[in-house]
Amino acid sequence: MSKEKQKLSKLYKWFRTLRRAEPIFYRPFFPYKMLGVTKPFDDRSYIFVGNHLSILDVVFPAVSTHRPLHYMAKKSLFEKGLMKKFVTKCECIPVNRDGSDVRAVMLAMKYLKEGEHVVIFPEGTRNKSEDRFLPFKSGAAAIAVKTQTPIVPMVQIKKIRFLKRAHVLFGEPFEFTEFYGKRLTEEDVLVCDEILKQKLSDLYDRLVEIRTKKGKKKK
Repeated sequence: MSKEKQKLSKLYKWFRTLRRAEPIFYRPFFPYKMLGVTKPFDDRSYIFVGNHLSILDVVFPAVSTHRPLHYMAKKSLFEKGLMKKFVTKCECIPVNRDGSDVRAVMLAMKYLKEGEHVVIFPEGTRNKSEDRFLPFKSGAAAIAVKTQTPIVPMVQIKKIRFLKRAHVLFGEPFEFTEFYGKRLTEEDVLVCDEILKQKLSDLYDRLVEIRTKKGKKKK
């Protein structure tokens, strides 16, 4: 077995261990419900893109597939402590806080071409404001176009909390097929970024509607 295959095999085993531990050590204390498209995303590579409210957001895409995932994570997490060990073990992709990191983009593209998944939180940091989203960093849409990979959108309204049920809504995967095989201009990237943000915003509205209807039924 080649070194690359051995490395991938270890990564599969690591994520399999995490998934087996999740219903025992995680979900009873941080309960959540996954809504929308809940099929396992195992048929091909995907880029999971969602809003970012808590460090625990990493769980949602991880349990929606049986494949390894590579999270884009800020470089400071790779510097010391337990998080350094965890992000290294998960083979996360270190990225500059401003999102402008060519090496990170190239590594993400490499993983996608090898049949693995990538997870991107385009806000770049946790949203602790009252705004629906923080300003998005470019990158997710361009990577999707260059690798011809579908994006799986996912959103939350409230962050996951101890013993408080959270809800996450997964939308249908979508692609920027009209831009495939095209040399992307800055304007093209902006258009794709705006489409991505609108997809997430529409999904957010749907989750609000679902939760509102459920709240009325309880009364």
